[in-house]
Amino acid sequence: MNLELDGKRALVTGSTAGIGYAIAEALAREGARVIVNGRTSKRVDQALQSIRASHPQANAEGLAADLGNEAGCREAARRFPDIDILVNNLGIFEPKPFEEIPDEDWFRFFEVNVMSGVRLSRSYLSRMKKRNWGRIVFISSESAVQIPAEMIHYGMTKTAQLAIARGLAETTSGTGVTVNSVLAGPTASEGVSEFVDRLANSQNKTKAEFEAEFFRNMRPSSLLQRFARPDEVAAMVAFLCSPLSSATNGAAIRADGGVVRSIL
Repeated sequence: MNLELDGKRALVTGSTAGIGYAIAEALAREGARVIVNGRTSKRVDQALQSIRASHPQANAEGLAADLGNEAGCREAARRFPDIDILVNNLGIFEPKPFEEIPDEDWFRFFEVNVMSGVRLSRSYLSRMKKRNWGRIVFISSESAVQIPAEMIHYGMTKTAQLAIARGLAETTSGTGVTVNSVLAGPTASEGVSEFVDRLANSQNKTKAEFEAEFFRNMRPSSLLQRFARPDEVAAMVAFLCSPLSSATNGAAIRADGGVVRSIL
């Protein structure tokens, strides 16, 4: 399918690995001019090299900046003042008992997971409206609607993203701009894979054994019964970024492996 993304400039935050990288690669493959973002030049350069190795015709450039703070977002807007597509993928997670989560962690998670998308959307949305075309996608999570007891602070930020995306979509009425969220399920991103490896080793289990036990005990409602691949989530995001998705606005689209049981 031709997603009609040739020449569209897309910024994907936190895109040197995992879901973000898969999204950047998918958009580049479809002809978009992709801005790959990470905190260090080394990670950004590695990601760019990987994309170009797989797709020699890819039009990709880098943005080494920490978009989890105000200064980094200002730098992004300064270097790239006009983009067509913004994918707010940047995020952090950390399992921790509620009683052990200090105030600093709550503020840090909100700053990175929520305010990065708020600041960047504020920088780019008005230009998209004036041009009468644009796409903003927030990479949320099934944890937004089924808050995990093991990381409530993370779930809180994912719920906030849904509210912000829907609110921003309300401001685009009658334009060619859309704002949507994607509820990703448990996905084998870089961070998750490393976390799973550590836990599996500590419990003297293979990765496959740990994965089966995780879905049996922690995510029993999953229909997929495995961690999704980043590219499986990226395929949904790429469609939402395309002109073909023009009738989808203000939506929370699931790529969660069927974890969420509710119909709506």
